Amino acid sequence: MQRDTRQRRAIRTALKEAGHPLSPKELLELARQDVTSLGIATVYRNLRALEEDGWIEAVELPGDPPRYEVAGKGHHHHFHCRKCDRVYEVEGCPGNLSSVTPEGFELESHEFVLYGRCDACAA
Repeated sequence: MQRDTRQRRAIRTALKEAGHPLSPKELLELARQDVTSLGIATVYRNLRALEEDGWIEAVELPGDPPRYEVAGKGHHHHFHCRKCDRVYEVEGCPGNLSSVTPEGFELESHEFVLYGRCDACAA
């Protein structure tokens, strides 16, 4: 683990308190509430270090740059709001995907992303 700086603490706090995956830009905005001088290069440097330490995981969505969430949450999926661009965690899973796995293939993992409008944007 690298040294614990004020900037890194602000980034970790923002990730924990958000409770959903954040883009580097979203993370910068939230972490600046604690460290106003924080820059985007520092955010990227700390994201890389936190990912190497296993503290965060990248959330890959097709066609989008990665977002980041606290690691260790177990298997879950995501909902991407097309209006506000936020990504939310979705608990649960469609379950057994053997019926859609081609015959003779061995399924090792899957990703499931829902798209639409979040409750705030749908209102």
